[in-house]
Amino acid sequence: MVDLLGLVAYGELLAFDRMAADARLAPDLRRRAALSEMAAAEIGNYRRLADWLTALGASPDEVMAPYRDALQSYHDSTEPKDWLEAVTKAYVGDGITDDFLGEMADRLDEPYRQLVRDVLHESRYAEFAVAEIRAAIEVDPRVANRLSMWARRLVGEALSQAGRVAAADRGALTALIGRDEVDVPALFRRLTANHTARMAAAGLNN
Repeated sequence: MVDLLGLVAYGELLAFDRMAADARLAPDLRRRAALSEMAAAEIGNYRRLADWLTALGASPDEVMAPYRDALQSYHDSTEPKDWLEAVTKAYVGDGITDDFLGEMADRLDEPYRQLVRDVLHESRYAEFAVAEIRAAIEVDPRVANRLSMWARRLVGEALSQAGRVAAADRGALTALIGRDEVDVPALFRRLTANHTARMAAAGLNN
């Protein structure tokens, strides 16, 4: 439980850093403000998780440390070059990560399950991202192929770094996945189905 909260907390902290930087890629102040609000939500989620960890007698810094290199590597290797790549990363990249963490959270006891679920489903900006991507595709249909390739790269990098996370932790997350004899193939089918639906909603191809 503590390890999972630490992983989610560090993900939220990095998401804040990334979105705050990516907001500068926005083509106008309205869009810049929207991504800045996303960043504010992420740091709020981090603070909530850090407070819970402290209440549990854990040091947030120490609990997050094992995941630092893997998550930082993911963001370093998927740095967006423009506004549309930034929006796609916030929508598609974070979406598949949140789905996976949500699956693990379902194996926690209450109230920790609901805590993680609340944080991961703070997705008020999904509609904003979809609208941005679809509007860009309407102006130039070639954008769909470029962003579809970018989304596939995001997923590939996320899966690669997930292996590093599994190797870095103390076995607790692996045990959590295996708890209650989880059907791993079914788990990945659900993740794939969610990802496919997310891509389709934005007008992108798998």
